[in-house]
Amino acid sequence: MPVSGQSPDTNDKGIQTMEHKNKGALAGIRVIDIGTMVAGPVAATLLADYGAEVIKIEQPGRGDALRHIGPSLEGESLWWNVEGRNKKSVTLDLHHPEGQRVLKELLKSADVLVENFRPGILDKWNLSWKYLQKVNPRLVMLSVSGYGQTGPYSSRAGYDRIALAMGGTLNATGYADRAPVKLGTAMADYSTAVLGALGTMVALHHRDANGGTGQQIDLSLYETVFRFTDVMVTAYEKLGITRERTGNIHFAAAPGDHFETCDGRYIVLTVSNDRMFGRLCEAIPVLAGDERFSTHAKRITGIEAVNKIVADWIKSLPVLEVCKIFEEKGLAYSLIYSIEDIVADPHYQARGSIATVEHPQIGALKMSAVQPQFSGTPSPQIRPAPALGAHTDEVLRGIAGLSVGQIAELRKAGTV
Repeated sequence: MPVSGQSPDTNDKGIQTMEHKNKGALAGIRVIDIGTMVAGPVAATLLADYGAEVIKIEQPGRGDALRHIGPSLEGESLWWNVEGRNKKSVTLDLHHPEGQRVLKELLKSADVLVENFRPGILDKWNLSWKYLQKVNPRLVMLSVSGYGQTGPYSSRAGYDRIALAMGGTLNATGYADRAPVKLGTAMADYSTAVLGALGTMVALHHRDANGGTGQQIDLSLYETVFRFTDVMVTAYEKLGITRERTGNIHFAAAPGDHFETCDGRYIVLTVSNDRMFGRLCEAIPVLAGDERFSTHAKRITGIEAVNKIVADWIKSLPVLEVCKIFEEKGLAYSLIYSIEDIVADPHYQARGSIATVEHPQIGALKMSAVQPQFSGTPSPQIRPAPALGAHTDEVLRGIAGLSVGQIAELRKAGTV
């Protein structure tokens, strides 16, 4: 069954405490998130999903840019509500010296700082690593940028599609006779978020289990993309092979393509070894005994011929029959799912892949559930993304040690 979200608990005075009985494996880790948009902040979201206390610092009045990117419902960005989940929101203008001072107070008790400003910006505010490591020597600082903290391109602006271009993925995506094709989601941003969360946990392990200190993690979007280009650079350096756009053809799959059924559905089929090809031959006997297809290497050489035979066979059948045959033969296949297919699929439902979170203004919101799942330390129930500044007073009083009067002065000055 899908996971159900839970609204914040309240104490005996009716004040929201946001405490849950199941605090998660990362309970006790405090993260300050001063990033914007996706790559850096989602790294913090991944930590929050497992119980880390994540305090999101946002610009007073406007908040994170993701709050203003559609689609929206009743003025609420749905994207923000997915990636702002499980966080606390504090407004604090880091352009103001007082805002910088307050941030440093918060960082004294923090384990992690997540930022994705362009390199050099934090240095102007006296908030770069050389300053903050003195504020808290145990701090782990995750710095996400388009091109990294060093190098001739470090000051350039970098976004998801820019990283896909420089990292080598776009040049290999699409068909050779037309322009490269972008991926359908922000995969550079999200892949960077995953590596960011991993890097943060590695640094915390080094600090806590190995007797180390805090450190800065330098993570770039383009290098994340490049890390996931499998054997591309090795094959080029050793064999002179350049990865080009080949549509849906890949050297590890023969046959392999996106095949259309007679009723207009598309099925992905990939056959990557001789054993699986033998199973396919049971379904399509004309393939069996054809010397052109006797090995994977030969099938790759004759990929157009083998794909044509498979395509004609699939095109002659309705989708349900093709799926039934592939299922019986134990072949690796899938329908190309639309979002309608996803929300109706029984496997998604059985595994709870889609969570339901109750938002106090716009009601139940479905979103991707926390992944991966742990048997011994399940993740806490997802809390809805906070309203802008909802926890400013709570955090500034409880962590930074400011009085009610001091917070009022900061608010009057526009700092919070």
